[in-house]
Amino acid sequence: MCYNVGVMQKFINYAHRGASEYVPENTLLSFYTGIFMRANGIETDVQLTKDAALVLFHDDTVNRVTNGNGKVSDFTLDQLKSLWVIKNGFKDRIITLEEFFVCFKDFDLTFAIELKGDNTAIPTAELIKKYGVQDKVVVTSFKYKELLDMRKVAPKIKTGFLVQTAIDDELLSKMKVDGITEICPEAPFINKECVDKWHSLGFNVRAWGVIDTQLMKSVYYAGADGMTVNFPDKLTALIEKEKIVR
Repeated sequence: MCYNVGVMQKFINYAHRGASEYVPENTLLSFYTGIFMRANGIETDVQLTKDAALVLFHDDTVNRVTNGNGKVSDFTLDQLKSLWVIKNGFKDRIITLEEFFVCFKDFDLTFAIELKGDNTAIPTAELIKKYGVQDKVVVTSFKYKELLDMRKVAPKIKTGFLVQTAIDDELLSKMKVDGITEICPEAPFINKECVDKWHSLGFNVRAWGVIDTQLMKSVYYAGADGMTVNFPDKLTALIEKEKIVR
């Protein structure tokens, strides 16, 4: 059953693979838990199965989080759906990107859809358009080519580059030319000076790799526009506290 709840506005508290610190990641249980914790965004990962279905799964293999073994790309959709995703005594099933949009398209949420696999941009763009969520989505990736493919087929869909190193002016210039509007640095590389510079160049700033509450606070007070967290309840508490203080 899909239903809507109240969420916060402006700063985007992305439930990273859902509330993945607590329950099985990238599952309906995880996404609903994140929303219950008042996240106003969901981050998830897209990969292709052996039979070309788009599934929400982070790792290249199923070994870490399921009761199966092997590469995601070696499984058919039906085979993947027979596995359990397991965390903290909870378990749930792998779902498709289409099932995700069917369930959450009408929520007041922002979706960060990370392209994990090669050749995922075009079929992902087709589903975003099919479900009319272009204005709610930011498509991100560490794979710059996938972002360029997305820009070619769906130039109105926002894109963000996930960066693992320090960010130089050459990269910023390239992103501007290519129309990529969100920069997604790893949390330790973010400070107020950097955020102010990126904002002055017209970029949205969203952090990843927020592994603890100390980094969470650092990113928030640096002035970023959002972050992905495995514990959206803790970020909700910080935002609510700041609302009272201000």
